[in-house]
Amino acid sequence: MVAEPLAPSREKRRDFFGWRVVGAAFLVAMFGWGVGFYGPSVFLNALHRSRGWPVSLISGAITCHFLLSAIIVARLPALHRRFGLMAVTRAGSIAAALGVLGWSAAIEPWQLYAAVLLSGAGWAATSGAAINAMVAPWFDRRRPAAISMAFNGSSVGGAIFTPLWALLINNLGFIPASIAIGVVMVVALWWVAGRYLRPTPSRLGLAVDGDVAPETEPAAAYSASAADPLPLRPGIAAWRERRFATLSLAFALGLFAQIGLFTHLFSLLVPALGTAGAGLSISFVTGCAVLGRTLLGTLLTANADRRIAGAANFGVQIAGSVALLLANGSSVLSLLVGCALFGLGVGHLVSLPPLIAQAEFASADVPRVVALVTAANQAVFAFAPAALGVLRDATAGGWAVLLVVGLVQISGAVILLAGRPALPKIAAL
Repeated sequence: MVAEPLAPSREKRRDFFGWRVVGAAFLVAMFGWGVGFYGPSVFLNALHRSRGWPVSLISGAITCHFLLSAIIVARLPALHRRFGLMAVTRAGSIAAALGVLGWSAAIEPWQLYAAVLLSGAGWAATSGAAINAMVAPWFDRRRPAAISMAFNGSSVGGAIFTPLWALLINNLGFIPASIAIGVVMVVALWWVAGRYLRPTPSRLGLAVDGDVAPETEPAAAYSASAADPLPLRPGIAAWRERRFATLSLAFALGLFAQIGLFTHLFSLLVPALGTAGAGLSISFVTGCAVLGRTLLGTLLTANADRRIAGAANFGVQIAGSVALLLANGSSVLSLLVGCALFGLGVGHLVSLPPLIAQAEFASADVPRVVALVTAANQAVFAFAPAALGVLRDATAGGWAVLLVVGLVQISGAVILLAGRPALPKIAAL
């Protein structure tokens, strides 16, 4: 048998199975976000019009959807260890499809809240912690690019599914639309999970990043203090770690603002743009998200300060919120500018936390940190749809929602920067 060369060739890197896993994660994210994240904003509008239920009541169901998901996400690493990525992903696709069918068939509010039990479980199995669990074992120094590519599936899911949901619901009805999309989701993810999520690098005899030679050392991960990433302190709750607490709270606030706005953005755009125009505008937002995430994945170097990158991302979204607020629901140009700026920062709120965790925590702790951050984030942003729904009902308009979103984003940026590692002191001359 001919021995493998010590240095991987260009062809070897191109055929690295890890990139196929990234493609599979991209597809999981596309369906996961298209059904579990972007779907509820369209469902809110459809149920409000067809059932006459208050926005706050439907928003409360969306809050329960995300809150239940947060509980499951906290246990996702344990579920993956016990049942495997393949089985959990397949089960998640089935739960999501049945959950959405329950949403569409609900004729009483309690039935809507019962459907949340399934839709929340489906979203948990296909959301950010799951995507990171699929990609992380295959990449180290190339993880920013791999994570960005995989999470682009979430933005593509929004671009495809938001107008598709609106189109199918308007032309076929909510129940036929949910059956059609649910069946396609289950079939696609059942196959892709079995084909690409069952193998592991060790089972295939591969090293991370496509390296062949075991002597090849991964490039050092970024650390603002120029030190090795530190483990979580044994016996100490993660929340007592300043780096964990600031990372989780900052992105929880950012996602509270983002998901709260996304839940209501479709219906806020309808008066000026119409149903079709609002759906296309959400697609435009997610297209901008793909562009923003791709640029960051390409430009983010190993030594870049990822917390500063995150704060800059908050700044772009704050500008988008201001533009939407100034549009006053009628200026089409301002609405589109606001959508573009908000969209450029959308993708990073789910792709940056795993990259910051990789930089600041020991590799053995990263899966746990990412799952805990994701769960904590969802436990916070789960209340965004309901809270902003009540605010919207109380103020009879969207201006208060946009104002709160901007203020919450400012808070997230400040907290994220407060968690930066202290720079080494310069010795006195």
